[in-house]
Amino acid sequence: MSTPAPAIICFGETLWDVLPQGRLPGGAPMNVAVHLRYQGFAPRVVSRLGDDDPGRQLREVLRGKGVDDAGIQTDPAHQTGIVQANVTNNTEVTYEIVEDVAWDHIAYDEATARRVGESDVFVYGSLAARHETSRSTLLRYLQMARYKVFDVNLRPPHYTAERTLQLLAGATVVKMNHHELAQITGWLGGPGDLRAGMASLKDHYGLETVLVTRAENGAAVLGREGYLEHPGFRVTVQDTIGSGDAFLATFLAGHLRGQPAAVTLERAGRVGAYVATQRGATPPYDAEAVDGLLR
Repeated sequence: MSTPAPAIICFGETLWDVLPQGRLPGGAPMNVAVHLRYQGFAPRVVSRLGDDDPGRQLREVLRGKGVDDAGIQTDPAHQTGIVQANVTNNTEVTYEIVEDVAWDHIAYDEATARRVGESDVFVYGSLAARHETSRSTLLRYLQMARYKVFDVNLRPPHYTAERTLQLLAGATVVKMNHHELAQITGWLGGPGDLRAGMASLKDHYGLETVLVTRAENGAAVLGREGYLEHPGFRVTVQDTIGSGDAFLATFLAGHLRGQPAAVTLERAGRVGAYVATQRGATPPYDAEAVDGLLR
């Protein structure tokens, strides 16, 4: 008898990334969900879209990629989220995130709460906590979730130390980049060194796993198998939008399948690097395309 696929919920922002070449679907939780779908899982996105054409078009994108959108609410009063992405420096993309949009107003829902309580994995980020409504909903769901994956996404001015640390305290797994690690350990008065900082966070919050991406220098993981690093892959970067989300989804996919941490870290780096060679956050890919590019 086959083992049932894990139930995964991705909570937070769904939006359009507006680039010079046009707009593309985005939002870290949605990106993670799409990349998990590419790798054979069936995640559900919990978010909120406006009752407008961009919202309807975004639903069609998700459905076209096979992602369950039944958990996405429709907001009659607020527009679908938009982010102006500045890709002048393609390795350090900056973002202007429009405020008070639909995903800031994700309402608590009893049916969704039951699903969260029954889920195997609950993925959430820091950006969805910028507004009181979505933040309150998220904190209630976190009390019910069992295995919680916190995707740190510190976009000024949309975060505070207090809120970020509150979300970190509820996590099982945390993923962040090296800049975010330095910022968070600085808030806590901890060490600035990569490995020591990861260990400090893991011990302080009782985390199972700490993941840190380091741009062109690869990534590191500290978990049940100890500390591991991977140097990354050298590629020609188109833009880095969604690379970290692809990395997280791929690492989770390997972890859920029981693969060793060294294997999941290498594979996550491969997929993240491949996405950086493409335009936008969720370019379609398969194993052959990823391996062929980086061989």
